[in-house]
Amino acid sequence: MENFKSDNEIKLIALDMDGTLLNDQHEISEANRQAIKEAQENGIYVVLSTGRSLRKCEKHADSLALSSYLVTVNGSEIFDDKRGLVERNLVKSESIQWMVELTQKHKIRFWAISTNRNWFDEMPEDIHSEEWLKFGFNIKDEPTREKILKELQARGEFELSNSTPTNIEVNPAGINKAKGLTLVCERLGIDMKNVMAVGDSLNDLAMIEEAGLGIAMGNAQEIVKLAAAWVTTSNNEDGVAVAIRKWVL
Repeated sequence: MENFKSDNEIKLIALDMDGTLLNDQHEISEANRQAIKEAQENGIYVVLSTGRSLRKCEKHADSLALSSYLVTVNGSEIFDDKRGLVERNLVKSESIQWMVELTQKHKIRFWAISTNRNWFDEMPEDIHSEEWLKFGFNIKDEPTREKILKELQARGEFELSNSTPTNIEVNPAGINKAKGLTLVCERLGIDMKNVMAVGDSLNDLAMIEEAGLGIAMGNAQEIVKLAAAWVTTSNNEDGVAVAIRKWVL
């Protein structure tokens, strides 16, 4: 793996946020900032590709002076460089209702993202009055997590991933970060083979597999490391900067 050579010129860097760009204090290190700044000065697009909503990633994008697209909520919403909405993919409110009932049955914690706000362990009085982008289960107990995963899979209408080993993230079927990046690339006239994607969790797996150069963080889940072309240092050791300096600058 150390000898992997990227034959494709990298024109776009796609970065996951939590566990990747951000350290455990949820901050962007100085080294990461500097490497991203130099990449942009070299004409390379830097795109945040995150499970977070626009509300939760906008400040970071601004602080990095990113002048590019944002792939948010695992690809459920995509925004252009002016923060105009390019695409939105919704989870049916009936499905959200069913998942909330599942959390009640198993007494587990959850969160959800609607087009209006982020919800944690609570829901609006009328679930059908909101447009839903993603649902998340927080399940520390492994047997319970496996059981819920099976129930979700059985419905056959969801894209299932995670952002930590103890959660399950639910998007509409076929919606993931790779699909979002493919759309961004089409609009920018770039091929996915010219993308370097960096991440740590299952919601990064598709983009790591489909990018020309997939990079796993040192703190990534094992399955993500196995799918990546190269493993960088951890999110607390400027792993993004290390990857950018090795493969791009």
